[in-house]
Amino acid sequence: MLEPLVIVVIILALLFDFINGFHDTANAIATSVSTRVLSPIVAILMAAVLNFFGALANTEVAHTIGQGIVNPQFINNETIIAGLLGAIIWNLFTWYLGLPSSSSHALIGGVVGSVIASKGFAVLNVKGLIEKIFIPLITSPVIGFIIAYIVMEFILLLVGNMAPRKVNKYFSFLQILSAAFMAFSHGSNDAQKSMGIITAALLASGIIPYFHVPFPVVIACALAMALGTSMGGWRIIKTVGTRIIKLEPIHGFATESSAAMVIIGASLLGKPVSTTHVLSAAIMGVGSTKRVSAVRWTVAVNIVKAWLLTAPASALVAAMVFMLINRI
Repeated sequence: MLEPLVIVVIILALLFDFINGFHDTANAIATSVSTRVLSPIVAILMAAVLNFFGALANTEVAHTIGQGIVNPQFINNETIIAGLLGAIIWNLFTWYLGLPSSSSHALIGGVVGSVIASKGFAVLNVKGLIEKIFIPLITSPVIGFIIAYIVMEFILLLVGNMAPRKVNKYFSFLQILSAAFMAFSHGSNDAQKSMGIITAALLASGIIPYFHVPFPVVIACALAMALGTSMGGWRIIKTVGTRIIKLEPIHGFATESSAAMVIIGASLLGKPVSTTHVLSAAIMGVGSTKRVSAVRWTVAVNIVKAWLLTAPASALVAAMVFMLINRI
């Protein structure tokens, strides 16, 4: 029989996954919708299905989240609940504003903030946080920008002499494949974060003897992510798909395929990355091949500000929630 607080953790973790799904739907479909390769409904349904299957791919990221921040033996369910609430509140706030902030940063910041409020800095796995979490989160957008720039330049070399209409015809089809790849990669990384949190709660409560992700947890998180994705996130889709740079199918293909390669690689290595950051950086990388001024840098700067604020803001909210729970 599950303890009431464990049930609360599971519900909040699945709610976070659901919110992550509609908050980050833009990651998978914004470019294909903005280029009109796919209708919004078809794009969302495709993203939901492939997010689900991507979430079943492996559990390496779940292990990193569940054990990389702090040893599960040093935390309790109140700490996890506060961390999840901090992440959920910040995600909803940025969704309302239409800012593509990182759900990954929000979750990690929320857990760190609640752990510090409850146990202090001493129990944090500082080495694991830096090496397994913060370095991949920081470097992955840079890698996404560089790869997208290189991929776009290579594509331009291949199709340089083709008529624009013919190029758009071919890449309209190819972008459907790249959007599918992007949706699968999103599920392979983001859904696992809630898996790691739920598994940490199960271990902390003595329900499982060692850290391993039970299959029902995998299925539940995959379904929550897919359901959230099916709801869409139109405010953020508009920001990512149209306000950073005007995209054609050729640009959408380069963006999505480049971002998906980075995210899939990170998932296989067990590195949690921000799919939002990687895709936004890839769009900027593709745009930079046109000319620097092609990118609407004022919008990009606002997105970067949201990136920088997310982890500390989520940590602060989570710490406040933990102190409130303790008083109650």
